[in-house]
Amino acid sequence: MVKIDISGAKEFFGPTGPDFSKVSNAHRTLFERSGEGAEYTGWLELPERVKAGELKAILSAAARIRGNSEALVVIGIGGSYLGAKAAIDLLRSPNYNMKKKDTPDVFFAGNGVSPAAISEIIELIGDRDFTVNVISKSGGTLEPALSFRVFKALLEKKYGAAGAKRRIIATTDAQRGILHDTAVSEGWERFIVPNDVGGRFSVLSAVGLLPMAVAGIDIEKVLNCAVRELHDLDLRSSENPAWIYAGVRQHLYGLGRQIEILACFEPSFRFMAEWWKQLFGESEGKNGIGIYPASVEFSADLHSMGQFIQDGPRRLMETVVSFEDDGAELKVPFELRDRDGLNYLAGVQFGEVQRIVTKAVAGAHIKGDVPNIAITASRRDEEGFAELVCFFEMSCALSAYVSGVNPFNQPGVEAYKKNMFKMLQERE
Repeated sequence: MVKIDISGAKEFFGPTGPDFSKVSNAHRTLFERSGEGAEYTGWLELPERVKAGELKAILSAAARIRGNSEALVVIGIGGSYLGAKAAIDLLRSPNYNMKKKDTPDVFFAGNGVSPAAISEIIELIGDRDFTVNVISKSGGTLEPALSFRVFKALLEKKYGAAGAKRRIIATTDAQRGILHDTAVSEGWERFIVPNDVGGRFSVLSAVGLLPMAVAGIDIEKVLNCAVRELHDLDLRSSENPAWIYAGVRQHLYGLGRQIEILACFEPSFRFMAEWWKQLFGESEGKNGIGIYPASVEFSADLHSMGQFIQDGPRRLMETVVSFEDDGAELKVPFELRDRDGLNYLAGVQFGEVQRIVTKAVAGAHIKGDVPNIAITASRRDEEGFAELVCFFEMSCALSAYVSGVNPFNQPGVEAYKKNMFKMLQERE
């Protein structure tokens, strides 16, 4: 399991600490499926179900894409792309498409309607062979549907109607919806978005696993670790790190800390933070309450947002994610003239410098009246990724139930869609 250190928050608790009885009740509600949204708790068994079901087919499809395509276009929005993008950036590289490798480039489309962004992906693919993985529960969401039209037309132009069908993979509902019905009638290969798993909890299904496998990530290792992690996180005790995280953040929220900043000193973590923001934002922001999830990238943002964190309004709490082993080694070189005065660090690993900087920043922010929660995963690899996904999913569900909201719906998301479709249909 991940490790959690709340020593940087304890002095902000006041006369009483977190009420873990509320977290205990939330845990019982979650696992007994007795709360609101219980029909969307299939993510608790998802890794086991995938291992026993779709895993072989996912691996086979990924191998075929790696064999016949130089690029994969993943079309989806929100939970249909953030998890896969987070995994590829964290475990392969934010510069994955620019690196020399024996796996296809992976492009993400359908998460907006920018003509420039879509055109750029088309330009980057060029004349290369490519495959499209369109991901949508229904198939009726505007942004991915429009992008899919574009890339489907490109496939048909390049390979003909019959050839295009062999290069389209639909990840969608098992039984119904526009995309499901179209995939069945056209004979496209299909994978399932589970009915009992919401989009933001779906990264450990084919939604996230197929693009991850195409990029060369060991998804069997991810799933095996996730099975262990979810089992361990069923610990009914205040020693459970998910209990601690959920309890502490809700306690601090009750003390007026309405904004949580997620920070990491690894640039490759950026889209993990984007996934985290969707997970907590859609799960908790309801009924006029909720902790606002924000993120920063350290050290870069220490020279921009750092001022606000240190001296701005005291409504913040900060959660910092680190890895025990980054897997990278780089030493500070010796400089003959020592013009910058840093020869005292010559021969020191950058990882050690990073650990000291992390500790120094936490200390400054705590002194500046910002509670600090430290979360540590084992390694920046498949196991560390699975640890963080399971930990945050569990913590999020518990935290939302503690606050009294349904963790698994998103009624507010539909408001913009209704306005958007109405205005598009009424356009002059």
